[in-house]
Amino acid sequence: MIKNFSLLCLTVLLFCASCKKKDTNTTITPPPVKVVPNDQHISVLTQHNSNYRTGLNNQETKLTTSNVNTSTFGRLFSLNVDDQVYAQPLMYGNLTISGTKHNVVFIATVNNSVYAYDGDSGALYWHKNFSAAGMRAPKNTDMTGACGGQYQDFSGNMGIVGTPVIDSASQTMYFVARSTNSVTYLQYLHAVSLVDGSERSGSPVKITASVPGTGDGNVSGVVSFDPQRNNQRSALTLLNGVVYINFSSHCDWGPYHGWILGYNAGSLAQQIVYNDTPNGGDGGIWESGMGLSADPQGNLYAVVGNGTVGDNGDPTNLTNRGESTLKLTPTGSKLVVSSFYTPFNYQNLENNDLDYGTMGALLIPNSNCFFTGCKDGNMYVVDKDNMGGYSATTNQILQTISLSPNSNFHCQAAYYKGPSVEYVYVWPENDQLRAFPFNRTSNTFTLTNEKVSTVAGPTGQSGAVISVSSNGATAGTGILWASYASSGDAEHTVSPGILRAFDANDITKELWNNAQQQSDYAGSYAKFSSPLVANGHVYLPTFSSQVVVYGLK
Repeated sequence: MIKNFSLLCLTVLLFCASCKKKDTNTTITPPPVKVVPNDQHISVLTQHNSNYRTGLNNQETKLTTSNVNTSTFGRLFSLNVDDQVYAQPLMYGNLTISGTKHNVVFIATVNNSVYAYDGDSGALYWHKNFSAAGMRAPKNTDMTGACGGQYQDFSGNMGIVGTPVIDSASQTMYFVARSTNSVTYLQYLHAVSLVDGSERSGSPVKITASVPGTGDGNVSGVVSFDPQRNNQRSALTLLNGVVYINFSSHCDWGPYHGWILGYNAGSLAQQIVYNDTPNGGDGGIWESGMGLSADPQGNLYAVVGNGTVGDNGDPTNLTNRGESTLKLTPTGSKLVVSSFYTPFNYQNLENNDLDYGTMGALLIPNSNCFFTGCKDGNMYVVDKDNMGGYSATTNQILQTISLSPNSNFHCQAAYYKGPSVEYVYVWPENDQLRAFPFNRTSNTFTLTNEKVSTVAGPTGQSGAVISVSSNGATAGTGILWASYASSGDAEHTVSPGILRAFDANDITKELWNNAQQQSDYAGSYAKFSSPLVANGHVYLPTFSSQVVVYGLK
């Protein structure tokens, strides 16, 4: 009787949370819900777990290759929200709310809403909407010049899209919310309290920027940030007290440029302005929604898509760096290109819409290697400190890995270190899930020992997003979690999704997927939004106005 009563209380609480979701600003003190105490309190404060962007939580003690199966693992409950979830959910372990500690999951939606849910019970703590006063979230139809007026990369609202970032010390979350009244377009950086969603001092800050330049859209030698055309798609990055925000475009609707803007995390004053094509055009920073990578020395790493290469006929000139990998070092109010790599065939890439930088890139921990990918089916391993520059005849890098030309790498790579081997995983569209063993002696991948799954994967123009969980390098704990569209082309349509779990040490072994039992189905695939794995749960974002929570039954 007691057990059934507890389940009834949880059901009623989740129903009430769903009823509240239409409120623009809601703060709730939840009634007590009896749940099994969670002895894990891991936080995931940024997209793909760290500034290396590995996607690895190596402190997961509950989920193993033995208990993730249809008998003992499945859907527990859902966290209801008001729209699609493009941003990866984030977790703060042991956050004190109303005098008690909780594992709290934060969810942002394209309707400019943010939710704070209890990650263990599903209780809603607060929900607020951050559209500017008198405005709404912009929609895909507002991008009138994108794709000839047929812009379908989004299917509706496109308010908060890039994954937020959390500062643990100040318990503050930073994100960008976009608003419009159909005439004026605004983007604001918000800094809000994790406890109740209230704005921190100085928040929000209107995003503006300009640099000297003769590039596309300049006015009297000044290139300015366009809040309508510049797409804040990638995750935010917090590094050494600065919040970095980077931008791409909407279907190459010009004039646009690739921007990286840095704001002081405390005062929200703008500290850094970088434009990657000030004397040219384009140069969006995409990386399939992943954030900029960063190393402990304070350098940022970006991969720039199609755009102008070089200046004044010199492709090695640092002024314009489209189709390039960049090492960026903060210097005063600027980011200085301290190293770069541009493929020798960049002009072919530019001419045929085979952009560099579509794949979410990562730094391999405790190495000098930066792992990137390109639309032409090539992946590159570059030395992060000496990237190789540009040569007209050859790529002077550590390694090139070639897959099918149809593997366009609209996907996110991930990393895992097992008991004896460490892997980097990719699952591009129109290809198979692959695990590349990393050799630290050569700083390259041993392709002869590559593992390839035979499971049918994503098609069209959108690959899989991957996260990994393990209990350190303990055998039997490494699990790869992959989310993708189970059918259709998720680039331009809302498609049904699937979540799969594989043995991270042998991806030829599938452990579980959410299509095996009807009760585990989650809904539509959330493009470029990775599963969050923390504290014995897997939080799967969807385009079905919910985040579905899986765990041990």
